[in-house]
Amino acid sequence: MVDKQDKQPESREGYKEEIPATDITFDMVMIPKGTFIMGSPDSQKDRNVDEGPMKKVEVDAFYMGKYELVWEVFELFYTQNQKHFQTLETDKLHSVDAITRPSPPYEDPSNGMGKAGYPAISMSTYSALVFCKWLSTITGRFYRLPTEAEWEYAAKAGTNTAYSFGDEVTDLDKYAVYYKNSKNQYAKVGSKLPNQWGLYDMHGNVSEWTMDEYREDALAITESKNPWVKPTSIHPRVIKGGSWKDDAHHLRSSARFASSLILQKRDPQIPKSFWWNTDSSFIGFRLVSPKTEPSPEEQKQFWKTVLDE
Repeated sequence: MVDKQDKQPESREGYKEEIPATDITFDMVMIPKGTFIMGSPDSQKDRNVDEGPMKKVEVDAFYMGKYELVWEVFELFYTQNQKHFQTLETDKLHSVDAITRPSPPYEDPSNGMGKAGYPAISMSTYSALVFCKWLSTITGRFYRLPTEAEWEYAAKAGTNTAYSFGDEVTDLDKYAVYYKNSKNQYAKVGSKLPNQWGLYDMHGNVSEWTMDEYREDALAITESKNPWVKPTSIHPRVIKGGSWKDDAHHLRSSARFASSLILQKRDPQIPKSFWWNTDSSFIGFRLVSPKTEPSPEEQKQFWKTVLDE
């Protein structure tokens, strides 16, 4: 449930971010603060043991990407695209240039499924988080990955059902790209209906990284307000949402999965890339920006925590 005070029209406002020195933009949707029941009931079909015990959780307001992050934005992060930003003011340019960025991978990370308007995939959580730091620096607004709690809260959008539209899969085709309708590849973002809070592809298309380390007992051990299982290693991390290659039950709002080294199984490099996962063509991410901007000191501590700086 969402508190009545958070259902006012002004709480539904979002914004369009314009990336400096480019004509590229992306949309962010306001997600109001509130409480919800995290996890799934024992009675829910195909429920996994790690989706409980159910817990009432409070989440502060934040902005979330209307769509999964697309290639047009992510590829600005590549090393060879540094030249696009030489017109930035000197201080910002120096800060941006100081952030290490990935070169394109040897193999096409989209697996030939398309890039213009499609969700960026195959990046590691490290890559996604460094991208967030780069984007925060270049725009002047703090961006990060969502916590698992924020992601699930936004996916449920005020509901307590298996999916944002109900418990049955009858209408899933209207809201999600998954194995029954995907033709074995992802789709352009926003190709299906949004949930009640105006977010597209929260069910399916590509699974999405969160900031949380995966623990089976996460709901039992975390705080009730703004819970976050801080990562202590590269894997396992929590993946949410299900993808174009998944069965319907993997797309439930409370479904959660753990990353592992298997995502780099075919990577021939020694050591394996920390930017790309060769076997994660079904995982992308979605941006979050807290409504209350953290202080510069808090941001510095955050990057130190998630990037081990």
